[in-house]
Amino acid sequence: MTMDGQTLARIVAIVFVAVAVTATAVEMNRKEEPEVTEPKVIAPTALSPLREGLRRCQGLGEAALRDRECMRLWAEQRDRFLGLKTPPAATSSKPVAPRSLTAPTPGVQ
Repeated sequence: MTMDGQTLARIVAIVFVAVAVTATAVEMNRKEEPEVTEPKVIAPTALSPLREGLRRCQGLGEAALRDRECMRLWAEQRDRFLGLKTPPAATSSKPVAPRSLTAPTPGVQ
């Protein structure tokens, strides 16, 4: 009994598909063990006045949009987030004019 090339190719293809389906089924049924890591313990720190003020503004909801203190706290938090250096006098309750985002033109003051 002799096998021609086409029959041999079909048998090889069937075996390949069977192995692929078996490997997929085994992989899908395998349960991965989650990595056991120690939980990070964050030492309780005293709340900063900025954080306490922001929490208060959060509790005010929509009314915080009209609260001057909330506006000041949000500006301070934004400046901290963006890494802008603000002098200590700028943290007063006076509103600060926004900075221009465009570069100054040389020779123009």
